[in-house]
Amino acid sequence: MSEKRRVTVDGETFEVELSQDGDRWTATIDGHTFEVQVEGNEVAAPRQRRTGGRKSKSGNVSTTIPGKVVTVEVTVGQSVREGDVVLVLEAMKMQNEVAAPISGTVTEINCAAGDNVQANVSLVVIEAERDE
Repeated sequence: MSEKRRVTVDGETFEVELSQDGDRWTATIDGHTFEVQVEGNEVAAPRQRRTGGRKSKSGNVSTTIPGKVVTVEVTVGQSVREGDVVLVLEAMKMQNEVAAPISGTVTEINCAAGDNVQANVSLVVIEAERDE
């Protein structure tokens, strides 16, 4: 059994594919698969969006759904922290804040307010902070 659902976590919307194989459930988000536990008929959310304990994350900011850029909240050269809002996207008549996946410096902005953008396209690029 497999089904797709849209879920919103901390203001960010994701398309999740839920699959069941006997008592085993998996959730696939942005190409990353997580095992989840089911209590009753509800599927528990994955604990982390991170992949299997890898230390580094991508500084490439994109969305899983197409939409219209309402505002770009950062500029090239600006320092951002993981979780800071970098842009606001309107999709399906809702405004969604898109957050920085890592802390670092904005090196590229590939969109502007009013642009219609496709899913999984690089909108902002952040260069990770260097460990000291």
